[in-house]
Amino acid sequence: MKKLFFLASVLLCLTSINAQTKLEYKLSVGDVFIVQQNAKQVITQEMQGMSHELTNDITGEYKMKVLEKKDGAYSIEMSFTDLNMKMTSNLQGVLMDVKAKEVKEGDIQSTMFNSILNVPVKITLASNGNITNVDGGDKLVTKMMDASGITDATTLATIKTSLGKEYGTEGLANSFKQMTYIYPNAANKVAVGDTWENEYSGKLNTKNKWTLDAQDANTTTLSCTADVVMTVKDANANMGLTGTQTTKVTANAKTGFINTMEVTGTSDGNSTIPMLGDQKIPTTITSTIIYKTIE
Repeated sequence: MKKLFFLASVLLCLTSINAQTKLEYKLSVGDVFIVQQNAKQVITQEMQGMSHELTNDITGEYKMKVLEKKDGAYSIEMSFTDLNMKMTSNLQGVLMDVKAKEVKEGDIQSTMFNSILNVPVKITLASNGNITNVDGGDKLVTKMMDASGITDATTLATIKTSLGKEYGTEGLANSFKQMTYIYPNAANKVAVGDTWENEYSGKLNTKNKWTLDAQDANTTTLSCTADVVMTVKDANANMGLTGTQTTKVTANAKTGFINTMEVTGTSDGNSTIPMLGDQKIPTTITSTIIYKTIE
């Protein structure tokens, strides 16, 4: 009887061990992924009894090609292949409508964003998805500045600072981490139901708690809850917001690369506008970002 009990215990232990897996990227040189992104952000501000709602709709597509694997990390060439942005105000109508592939004569914005299409940037991706280096982000900003045709030094400096936060080396790294940095440290094996934590910083600081929800031979399913701190400081406005964010992911179990990802979040707090002095403006931001690998 004791032998049977011991054997049963060993089998249970082996089952538990077999259920554990190492979640990581398992890419091959030459792999190519085409990712579509659709994002919607709604900024609501309450001023003098009036609600001002600003809606940003952003769609994009980018190509990622694995160039090299070295020391447990991947060198990936990334380029934007499409980029569209529309900004709408409930009080003022359409404020911006840019389609990077459709350059309109006299439209500085479409010319600027067209200039960065198909321009390669190199990303170093750790096996857990952390982006440890971006090479070429500042080149994108330079190309946009050159394409703008702006010559006034003060205006150029202001625009360069703003663009650098989004498309510069650090801005791109922080942006892409949201899509890639989804796995635990390489040494940690996990089973369904296990959790791990990571965080990333930038304009959006998040402390993330991930859960392995399900896994089979083809698909890994993850979810994440996060506490969010958003800090924006520029010439036009300053924001200090806090909130929460949830993420749902399905990934290819063989490569580790996402199939789909949906990120939803809500943050609130206050904004200030330099021209209004220290007046605090109640501000809420809701957002939904969907990533989908189409190739």
